[in-house]
Amino acid sequence: METVRSVSHNVHKKMLACLQGQVGADVDKRHKKLPITALAQAMKDGSGHLGDESLIGKMMDLCGEAEDQLAYDQSQHEVQVQKDILDPLNQLAEVDIPNILKQRRQLAKLVLDYDSAKARYYQANKSTSHHALAAKADTLKDEMDEALNKVEICKDQLAADMYNFFSKEGDYARYYVTLLEAQADYHRRSLAAIERVLPNIQSQQGSWTEQPAFGSALEDHLKRSSRDIALPIEACVMMLLETGMKEEGLFRIAAGASKLKKLKAALDCSTSQLEDFYSDPHAVAGALKSYLRELPEPLMTFHLYDDWIQASSVPDPDKRLQALWVTCDKMPKHNHANFKYLIKFLAKLAQDSDVNKMTPSNIAIVLGPNLLWAKTEGSLAEMAAATSVHVVTIIEPIILHADWFFPDEVEFNVSGMFTAPSHPTSHPGSPGPLDPEVPPTLERRRPGSVTGPPEGGGGGSSSSSSSSSEPAQRQVPVPAAAA
Repeated sequence: METVRSVSHNVHKKMLACLQGQVGADVDKRHKKLPITALAQAMKDGSGHLGDESLIGKMMDLCGEAEDQLAYDQSQHEVQVQKDILDPLNQLAEVDIPNILKQRRQLAKLVLDYDSAKARYYQANKSTSHHALAAKADTLKDEMDEALNKVEICKDQLAADMYNFFSKEGDYARYYVTLLEAQADYHRRSLAAIERVLPNIQSQQGSWTEQPAFGSALEDHLKRSSRDIALPIEACVMMLLETGMKEEGLFRIAAGASKLKKLKAALDCSTSQLEDFYSDPHAVAGALKSYLRELPEPLMTFHLYDDWIQASSVPDPDKRLQALWVTCDKMPKHNHANFKYLIKFLAKLAQDSDVNKMTPSNIAIVLGPNLLWAKTEGSLAEMAAATSVHVVTIIEPIILHADWFFPDEVEFNVSGMFTAPSHPTSHPGSPGPLDPEVPPTLERRRPGSVTGPPEGGGGGSSSSSSSSSEPAQRQVPVPAAAA
């Protein structure tokens, strides 16, 4: 029983240390003193300082309310633990068992008193030669009998208390089960309180937080931002249309690392405040290349990689263009729209190739590996190197014949977020989109007539809108072959 008392006392002490509220206080008083209550109040105060316009302030207000509910649930839990477990455990360790142990010590004392009275009585019986001594012996016998009676009474009481203790051992063991049950109920209530507020928070969280565009899948970014053209693509194109079309070596000359990092971070924040970057078109071009390169899947897709390579290997130029168009038409809707947007811009850029030196071939060399690469093991640089030659033969003719592949006009400021270019992007005498300079190293011939997509076609549908049974054809002018 001493061991039971000792371990019960130790557990009671440790259990008390787990409580964070004021011991003995009611629910409301305990709630005010809990650390989590102070946390909830700090969140609410912070929300008040930041105001409703702050995303952080809104989050702090909602979460502060949830934390306050958790604090109230905790105060109720602690009051229950104190009433149903701590107080009975303390009664057992500090009152019930000590009383039994006290009776045991009392019994030992009474036994000693009885033994002493018994010894005196037997000593008196040895010398009963006189009448006075005999009377004393009788008195001692009465004392012995009284002591024995006290021993028996105490012994019975002690036995009854011990039997009672052992009969209640199941109740005492139940304290620890009750603790777990109380904790389970507390955690269930706490979880329910959190689950009530989380859906409200999560329903608004999409509008509160902007996920980075760089490194995200194209479809995910477009869905989150409710866009048709990826923000980095549109933003970079709009800035380049304003200040970069005459810049020599665009996409070829590397930009400053710090400026590029700053621009990418700004685009990840979905900001349209990009005035600081208009003066550095090379940083803008670098950001566009980085976005395309960091897509988890290339813009021209992995599953069409073999189709692109096969189309570019067709010997006949006219049939090669037709094969490229068919593959382009297979692209997923979002990829097709962004690819079209980008190609139309690159064709416009090539119109100023006599100034910026970026012919369709040069553009294909520096930008193509960021548009298509094979799905193989290794670094992106290794994958790009393995496919760069093939990609050039794919991208160059698409840029060269952009208006044939994509006959519809493109509104570059598609979101309306940006200022339209204040000056034309071409200059008198510059070649048109179908008549750039062809480098001597890549001898090629323009097709005279190529069976191609119907007017307005693309984006996953190759059916003709013409009622005629004849296939729709797009006439491409035939310049003199360039060598």
